[in-house]
Amino acid sequence: MIILMGVAGAGKSMQGRILADEKGYSWISTGEILRVLVTGKRRQEMLEGKLLSDPEMIRMMDRVFDLIDTHEEFILDGFPRTVKQADWLIDQVHLGRFDITAVFHLSADEDVVLERLKSRGRHDDTEEAIKNRFDEYRAVTLPMLADFRNRGVTVHDIDGSRTPEEVHQDIAQYVD
Repeated sequence: MIILMGVAGAGKSMQGRILADEKGYSWISTGEILRVLVTGKRRQEMLEGKLLSDPEMIRMMDRVFDLIDTHEEFILDGFPRTVKQADWLIDQVHLGRFDITAVFHLSADEDVVLERLKSRGRHDDTEEAIKNRFDEYRAVTLPMLADFRNRGVTVHDIDGSRTPEEVHQDIAQYVD
């Protein structure tokens, strides 16, 4: 499993699609899954930039992993986002459900992300929601990356502010 992590707008989905197409891997985008499956009040909260709870996300990803061949290489985009989710994922590795091949942390400047997200025109990309995503990213995701590193998982930091081609070249050197 190749994990792509970073704040919304850092280029995870773009890089996930490029790598999946190039290598023939499955690409699992938690953002796409959430936009399809989450409804009602939880969907409205998502549109305001709030994350689903750890139990909700873990339950959903557990079901997704049951649907695919986890012994074939695949790309995971946007999960885990918290230490608890990362702990669950590492537990699944220890249980032999899958292996972590690589973790890529795509970082991007806030102004670059703001422009990218505003230009894609999705309803959930309001300035307030984007600010909430950055706050969550700093408070929750960055500590989770540190937890990965503390557990011995190699995390490759990639500058996602550059062109998709430049970012892909950096990722490809670790995957090949």
